[in-house]
Amino acid sequence: MVGTLKQNEQSLPEIEEKSPHERNTTQELRGAQRPLMAKVQETRTQQEGKTYPAKRQAEHETTRDYKVQLQLMRLQAEARQLRDKDDKRHTMCEHSAEIRQLEGDSHSHGKEWSQEDHILHTKLHDMQDMLEHKQKEHEEMCRKLQEMQCHAEEISSLHTSLGGTDLEKHRDLLVSENERLKQELHQLRSQRDCEKKQELGALKERLLHMEQEESERKVLICALQREVQQKAERLAEAELRVRDSVRERVEEEERLNRRLREYQLSQQPHIKYVVKTVEVESEKMKAAVNQAEARNNHLQEQMDRQNQVVQDMKWQLQREQQEVNKLRAQVALYAAELDHAQEQMVQEFRSMQEEKELAVSEAFERAQEEMRAVHQSLDGVRKNLLMLQPALRTLTNDYNVLKRQVRDFPDLLCGAIREARDEFSQAVKSVQATNSELLSKYRRELYLRKECHNQLVRLRGNIRVLARVRPITPEDETGAGARNVVSFDQDDDGILYITNKGKIQSFEMDKTFPPRTTQEEVFDEVSPLITSCLDGYNVCILAYGQTGSGKTYSMEGTASNPGINQRALRLLLSEVSERSRSWEHHLSVSMVEIYNETLRDLLGSDCNISLDIKMAPGGSGELYVPGLTQCNVRNMHDINKILELGRKQRATEHTNLNAHSSRSHALLILTAKGRETSTGICTTGKLYLVDLAGSERVSRSGAAGERLREAQCINRSLSALGDVFSALRSQQAHVPYRNSKLTYLLQEALSRDGKALLLLQVSPAEQNVNESLCSLRFGDRVRSVELGVPSRKIEQQPTSATESSESDSPSPRGARPTSLRKKVPASGIPNYHIKGCVRLLYFRPEISPEKCISRDNTRETNCSSVTLCHI
Repeated sequence: MVGTLKQNEQSLPEIEEKSPHERNTTQELRGAQRPLMAKVQETRTQQEGKTYPAKRQAEHETTRDYKVQLQLMRLQAEARQLRDKDDKRHTMCEHSAEIRQLEGDSHSHGKEWSQEDHILHTKLHDMQDMLEHKQKEHEEMCRKLQEMQCHAEEISSLHTSLGGTDLEKHRDLLVSENERLKQELHQLRSQRDCEKKQELGALKERLLHMEQEESERKVLICALQREVQQKAERLAEAELRVRDSVRERVEEEERLNRRLREYQLSQQPHIKYVVKTVEVESEKMKAAVNQAEARNNHLQEQMDRQNQVVQDMKWQLQREQQEVNKLRAQVALYAAELDHAQEQMVQEFRSMQEEKELAVSEAFERAQEEMRAVHQSLDGVRKNLLMLQPALRTLTNDYNVLKRQVRDFPDLLCGAIREARDEFSQAVKSVQATNSELLSKYRRELYLRKECHNQLVRLRGNIRVLARVRPITPEDETGAGARNVVSFDQDDDGILYITNKGKIQSFEMDKTFPPRTTQEEVFDEVSPLITSCLDGYNVCILAYGQTGSGKTYSMEGTASNPGINQRALRLLLSEVSERSRSWEHHLSVSMVEIYNETLRDLLGSDCNISLDIKMAPGGSGELYVPGLTQCNVRNMHDINKILELGRKQRATEHTNLNAHSSRSHALLILTAKGRETSTGICTTGKLYLVDLAGSERVSRSGAAGERLREAQCINRSLSALGDVFSALRSQQAHVPYRNSKLTYLLQEALSRDGKALLLLQVSPAEQNVNESLCSLRFGDRVRSVELGVPSRKIEQQPTSATESSESDSPSPRGARPTSLRKKVPASGIPNYHIKGCVRLLYFRPEISPEKCISRDNTRETNCSSVTLCHI
């Protein structure tokens, strides 16, 4: 029995090398074999020490060996069945994969054949198109030959109908026509030969290519057939192997069952006897036997499960066999379809080849017929040419004569062209001279018109309006909103144009300044108005525009590039220095701001104190501000300190439109008091330099809270300023100066006794076009305001000689000296006697009152020693 177990144990490794499932089953068998062998060995050792009959001991050992061997045989059979099942499953998987591959190959080959069939049809269609193209070319050649025949007939008719003189005239034409016809014939012949050669070569190449493709397809079909046959053979062999394995397995099962039945029949009495004998054994032996029987029962259950698995595998094998039969039938069907498609393709290829040969032969025959027709027409043309040879010689002689004449013609033509060019250049020069003269006259007249207009404006007392356009800045939005919409007139510096929604609007001002204008150029335009304050006039310059348009830059400027304020004070100091020989001047400066309709002193110790505007006592009608700081200025150092102090204390805040938006109206007020040393005439003039706060729309500036209140006050004061200008424009009896602190403070300068200038600041960006249009419309209305002829403030103070004469006359104690606080119009000095001059003098309005001219207009003098007294 031990030998049998060892033999069975040696046979197990062969099973272990097959599959993981079989390896696990073998390990279980070995695990069950070891305790059985130990029990058998233990039983044998125990039985050796006891006195049992030899026959019973042998029968007992034989029975146990038989049981163990039977269990081992069953386990081996189950393992073999599992291995066979795995082999069959693997084989069937391979067969199914091969069948799927065959299906895919047949499908792909079917696609390839259909594609090749489509390619052949396409090539046949291309050949038909080529034949149609050649037929069209043949028709074109026939048409050209007919035209050539028509030309030859025309030549012959000309030869017969025209006389000798006409033939000489048409000889050149016939010769050139003959040469052209020869060239066309030669070109047509060579072109036809080349095209035929190319066409035949292309057809031959296509035939060779199609034959090669046909041979390649045949080889491919043969290879596919061989491959299908090989796979069918492999499938048949696999089926045979499956059948053999099934048959062997069934035979083995029958053989084992038969042996088992025989053994059971032969050993039944002995088994009963052994069982009865075993019951008498010791308790230890009984326990061992029970344990062995339990193991046997467990093994029996495993065998039952394995039998069930084998039964399932049989059913699965049958189903897979059915699938194999179905796949085999499909393969046969695919093979039949493949043969049918191959036969159809061969038939179509043969029919296409026959059609191709027929088309080639027909094309060749047509080409031969066309060649014969061309040769016939060529012979006719040659005969006509032989007939035209005499006329050709005559035409050649005439051609030589004309050639000599043409050789001399370029010299004549060059001379005529040279004369015409000289005449044309002289005419152009005269036109250019006339044009330049007219242009200079036009510019001179334009300048004179401008001067006359400005003089008329000064005489009428109109408010001058200047417009300055700032350049595009980084603060402007990028994109379409930053596009420049302002343009200027090239001939007139007083006109500018604004593009708004595709429409161009023009505005006329007294002068416009483009973005490249410097601070100095702007100041040169306003400087004559500034100096008139030294002559006793009230002058006002206002900077008006939206927030961020450059008002503060034009008025204040920067440290390196100052604006109107600093330049005006510097100019006045220079004028005072020049007049110091005959005049004594005293200049004082005040700076105020109007913030939220509150007047604040920017030069005072506490700029938050609110000031009031009051009427001066004495009935003079003048206005003054009590408590306002006035600083005397004598040099530029004083001016710079005053301007810096006022700039620091002015209210500025950040808005969406400007990072440093002025939130108040800033006024620089300069009072100039002068006295002529020789005559005692005293003058008092004021200069108002106003930097208005920016007009803004709350929706764009994003003002809220305190900024909103500031914006409302600014807009109200600017509206009041517009009301004042509107009343002055319509010459109303009542002008609403007191509606705002700004207009009330500027009453003297904006009345009919002052001079005013409005500097409009305009933004060129498209996003600000609405505000720019509002500013320009406001300036256009202000430009039509007539303040009237301005008057100066003068008063008479006695000189040293006059004081001595007046001391002799009786006068009350403490009486004031004779003083004239009367406004003298600039157009003249009525009701006064001028003593000390030989001629009666009068003032010219366009010059300062100190300069006067004699009545006979002989010369211009400075009347610095005029004495005024009552008549």
